[in-house]
Amino acid sequence: MHWDWFTADGYWASRLVFQKLLAAIYVVAFACAWNQFRALLGERGLLPIPEFVRRVPAREAPSLFHWHYSDRFFAVVAGTGIAVSAALLLGAGDRVPVWAALLLWAVPWVLYLSIVNVGQAWYSFGWESLLLEAGFLAIFLGPAHTGVPLPILLLLVWLLFRVEFGAGLIKLRGDPCWRNLTCLHYHHETQPMPGPLSWYFHHAPGWAHRAEVLANHVAQLVVPFVLFAPQPAATVAAFLVLITQGWLLLSGNFAWLNMLTMALAVPVIDGRLWPWAPPEPPADPPLWYGAVVVAVTVLVVVLSYWPVRNLIGRGQVMNTTYNRWHLVNSYGAFGSVTRDRYEVIIEGTTDAHLGEDTTWREYEFKGKPGDPYRRPPQIAPYHLRLDWMLWFVSLSSRYGGRWLPALATRLLDGDPTVRRLLRHDPFDGEPPRFLRARLFHYRFTTRAERRDTGAWWVREPVGAVVRTSRLAPDGTPIPVPLPD
Repeated sequence: MHWDWFTADGYWASRLVFQKLLAAIYVVAFACAWNQFRALLGERGLLPIPEFVRRVPAREAPSLFHWHYSDRFFAVVAGTGIAVSAALLLGAGDRVPVWAALLLWAVPWVLYLSIVNVGQAWYSFGWESLLLEAGFLAIFLGPAHTGVPLPILLLLVWLLFRVEFGAGLIKLRGDPCWRNLTCLHYHHETQPMPGPLSWYFHHAPGWAHRAEVLANHVAQLVVPFVLFAPQPAATVAAFLVLITQGWLLLSGNFAWLNMLTMALAVPVIDGRLWPWAPPEPPADPPLWYGAVVVAVTVLVVVLSYWPVRNLIGRGQVMNTTYNRWHLVNSYGAFGSVTRDRYEVIIEGTTDAHLGEDTTWREYEFKGKPGDPYRRPPQIAPYHLRLDWMLWFVSLSSRYGGRWLPALATRLLDGDPTVRRLLRHDPFDGEPPRFLRARLFHYRFTTRAERRDTGAWWVREPVGAVVRTSRLAPDGTPIPVPLPD
């Protein structure tokens, strides 16, 4: 049988690079789950999985954890994900038959889907669905000893198109500052997790900020269409995606969003540009594999109805999945940009009585701004889930929902799993007597302030998020009256 319609000649090396990058991102994602799940989702977590699976049936959130949950089993799932993803990174999927390669790539997808579907608020970010959709398509890309399936390659381009064009369109339709080119006067300072270079990006001249916004519009509203053009135009478009996403990677911390978007651009690159591309095309794939690829392509085309309707409709939404399998989703980011930055600062005291002379000590988190003298760290592609959700709480207390009181409880009883999510526990493991959370207004220091004080931030208290509380006998935090 002739496979000219099926294989994409010249993309062997690009497929291989994409698979390596995706496997590396899987390793990071499972490592994040391994390190943080006990405090966030464990049996004594802030949003326990056992409570969730009792409340939500498996048909609404398919997950291995509906079959069984224990903290040890979650660790096995996350550890298996790390091990299999690392094996794929080292080329294990290319040393087995086609059917075995497909099964091997399916393992991290099934495991990560199981985590995301019970992850609740901690796994509500767009890059979770993006990883699952990219991971699903990667199952059918095939090993290195077969030709690159053109339909799957085109579906990856379609995914990248939706990521970029969806993000560009939501900006154009959303905050007016994207249309008048002023959003980046604020964004570098108010984004959820600034990075070590964000202070410098923020202090760029106004014309540079306007040029950034204009370049973003071109990259997200024009370049995505060129991804479908013949070579070499498509390769040029892919390099523009790599450049703009690399710029975003330098200017902030967005978990693996930018890295995964860059990975999605790699299959678009003409594989003959890689110096180690093979001189002969790989062997034709088996007939059954072609049938599977066609079936997957039909499925994605049908499911594309919902994100296309979202793109062309007036009420476009960001980061939405339309099915329990997180396939063929809608994407987008920063349809609106906040003008001021607020941070939730959690403090405790061991003093027996509250008064004007009470010594309050601050909990320091690993990624989010706290100490004004601490330079914002580089976190991405790692994802600090609690730090991110506290940024949302600074926008509205409703984002704290059920977990913010639980966080106060765990800190008041000195829970060691929660303390491991912190950069600094001011009480060295001993629980405080009282706890409070205050809202502070933050802004980057000016160049003169930075030079004179060494600080990166200036902050002022503006109100309370969690009233001063102590631990009740039943283990719940209760507010305490403050002295006049």
